[in-house]
Amino acid sequence: MPEVGDSSRVGLVFVSHSSKIAEGLVDLAAQMAPTVALVAAGGTDDGRIGTSFDRVTAAIVEADSGAGAVVLCDLGSAILTTETALDFLDDEQRARVVIADAPLVEGGVAAAVAAEAGDALDAVVAAARSANATSGDGGGPDAAGGPGDAGAPASAAQPEAAATTATTGGYSRRETITNHDGLHARPAAEFVKLASTFGQRVTVNGIDARSLLAIMSLGLTKGASVEIASEDPEGVAAVDALADLVQSGFGEH
Repeated sequence: MPEVGDSSRVGLVFVSHSSKIAEGLVDLAAQMAPTVALVAAGGTDDGRIGTSFDRVTAAIVEADSGAGAVVLCDLGSAILTTETALDFLDDEQRARVVIADAPLVEGGVAAAVAAEAGDALDAVVAAARSANATSGDGGGPDAAGGPGDAGAPASAAQPEAAATTATTGGYSRRETITNHDGLHARPAAEFVKLASTFGQRVTVNGIDARSLLAIMSLGLTKGASVEIASEDPEGVAAVDALADLVQSGFGEH
């Protein structure tokens, strides 16, 4: 069952050979996408390991409330079952359903955050597929300012006072991660959702602030320093909003 269904948002279907895996992924994604229709389609009709045409078909219909649905699968035979289910949909609905070639967990979480942000079907699919990349914009942690900034343990990363820098073509602020567990999935998702509300491109340690997986790959722990920046002259409000979110501890303390 989906956690919540918002007709303006793309829905997600998780097809797994295990009902527990599919249901667990719904629970995980719901922490970051509470208004997205997230539907598990795992296991066979009689509770065995495998996939079910009827379950997948029903899940797709349930997830798509008009904005479309993205389906993520764990193994090849799950894809075959889903493709068969798509063949039995009417043409209009079939056009709104996409099987994303992406890892089930990482792709599912990234897609859920994009759907929660209100992204269109193509963008949600692209978010899921971004999990196939080995690194995000900027080349991953090493390109984001070194281990002291990106992901060193709290004992190694020295907290810095917040700094603000304004240049002719851009604006940046430096903040320190204060969350006990660092920038884990939930606060990272909040960061990405907020970044997605602005039209200007913003980066965090050189990584696109709208890329959940790229940000999580930085491994930002408590005490890590982050630089939030935009080269867009109109990006000041976006940088300030994101920096304030980090400064607030994402509501965790």
